[in-house]
Amino acid sequence: MISSNSIKAVLFDLDGTLRHHIPAGGDVFVEFTRSIGLRISEEDRVRSEHWVHHYFAHSLEIQADGKLFKDDQKSFWVNFTKRRLVAMGVPTAQAIDLASQASAYMEEYYKPTVHIPADAFPLLQFLKDSGYVLGLVSNRDDPYHDEIKNMKLDSYFKFILAGGEVNAFKPDKLIFDHALKLAGTSASETMYIGDNYFADVVGSRRAGLIPVLYDPVSLFPDADCAIIKSFAELYELLK
Repeated sequence: MISSNSIKAVLFDLDGTLRHHIPAGGDVFVEFTRSIGLRISEEDRVRSEHWVHHYFAHSLEIQADGKLFKDDQKSFWVNFTKRRLVAMGVPTAQAIDLASQASAYMEEYYKPTVHIPADAFPLLQFLKDSGYVLGLVSNRDDPYHDEIKNMKLDSYFKFILAGGEVNAFKPDKLIFDHALKLAGTSASETMYIGDNYFADVVGSRRAGLIPVLYDPVSLFPDADCAIIKSFAELYELLK
């Protein structure tokens, strides 16, 4: 239980937390690999998903790949796919052979719809009406205010922050320090909710915030922090 008396601000991650893709890219990718004869177990799938989360937590790997493939997005995603296959347990040589085919499949056939969990809107309204300062903190490179407006989320948030705006990305402490300045609260008064353990929990805790992992599919069941599987669970957590 987290005492709501000490919390003055609740900050959210965007992608994977408030904004989802239906169907999930990982599910479609696994279905494809199995369709071409790869034997991918549930353990392989989970290990791969952990790797994807770690990779996009501004890892050294994605930083290196971003520089190497700066002007070649297609090659970036082929390389990402190779890394993902290896994380699943596919031998490196086979992963190299399959990467272009798998990446092309995802590019052509993976056309997800954007989904916001239904329980997000009443939660945000409750938090706003209760006087909490609300903010969005994302590892995106560019501002995304128009997208938030199109999703009808803009009215809830005091600020919307992209890592690229301050040249700091989760789990770097600096992006959270900047968010605290925008919120006007101290770290101990601020809760941060996100789906990526490596970026959101590690980063927010590093900056002194109170981390809450949003994990509806139990990808990190043993995480050393408060865990919610739905936004409806946050009310009880704040009592």
